[in-house]
Amino acid sequence: MLRNLKSDIEIIRERDPAARGILEIFLCYPGFQSIIFHRFTHKLWLLKLPLIPRLLSQLNRLFTGIEIHPGAKIGEKVFIDHGMGVVIGETAEIGNNCLLYQGVTLGGTGKSHGKRHPTLMENVVVGAGAKVLGSIIIGQNTRIGAGSVVVRNVEENSTVVGIPGRVVHQSGVKVNPLAHSALPDAEANVIKNLMDRIDQLENQILKLQNTLQCLVNSESIDISKVGNAQNLKDKEIIEFLGDD
Repeated sequence: MLRNLKSDIEIIRERDPAARGILEIFLCYPGFQSIIFHRFTHKLWLLKLPLIPRLLSQLNRLFTGIEIHPGAKIGEKVFIDHGMGVVIGETAEIGNNCLLYQGVTLGGTGKSHGKRHPTLMENVVVGAGAKVLGSIIIGQNTRIGAGSVVVRNVEENSTVVGIPGRVVHQSGVKVNPLAHSALPDAEANVIKNLMDRIDQLENQILKLQNTLQCLVNSESIDISKVGNAQNLKDKEIIEFLGDD
């Protein structure tokens, strides 16, 4: 218990620049408080005591806003940042050095007994509001973007975004777990590619129209003007994608 306590404090001081001292961590970090409380209820759960671990876990939820089933397995140096609204199911497993933000759900699917919640390997970062559902495995060093919904296994060293969650990057390069701005926007990239393809097709059509018009009356169409008119219609899409 003392070793886990020390490691839990160390990871908070390492990853949260707002943590100014041990006393502040003890009194003002609900993520830290909920994990310490859970380690106690988990030991009672392993002793197969009826009802008491569940009641204590509900008190944990009441005081911290974080719901952790006493059956969940949580490793060392796990940091729940802010934590409000985090839900961790009965058969969930969280490896060492994982980071969970507020609103994260490690939930189950179906009504079958046995393993029905996700397993996070070491060094996994789950962004705010993300949902990881079912008996799936999230490989080590993986980042899950905020608001994503993951329902399939993810290999190690991956970046997952979207609904449903898709792997958009995979490498062995170590990244800053707090660098949320570095996550790619998969939907925007797809839309940009589609817009480029549409522009190519429109230009080809305009060239064909120009060629036909020349054959009919020996007059050419000013393609640049037509193209500019079309681009004006795309202005809202471009602004939505954040292009300069």
